[in-house]
Amino acid sequence: MANASNVIAPAGSVAVLRAVDFFFNLRSNFSDWNEARITRKALSELSDDQLEDIGLTRADIAAL
Repeated sequence: MANASNVIAPAGSVAVLRAVDFFFNLRSNFSDWNEARITRKALSELSDDQLEDIGLTRADIAAL
């Protein structure tokens, strides 16, 4: 039975893990950016009175 002290990772496995992590993070960051973009667009279509009702100003939209 192998334990953590005598297990050797195959050559290149660390590089593959870093590549997979890179693309996973890229996808996650793009998803977060797109969600914020959609939110900003929806909020920018509201009137000033509607924004005031939810406690926001036009300046707050840009900070999202």
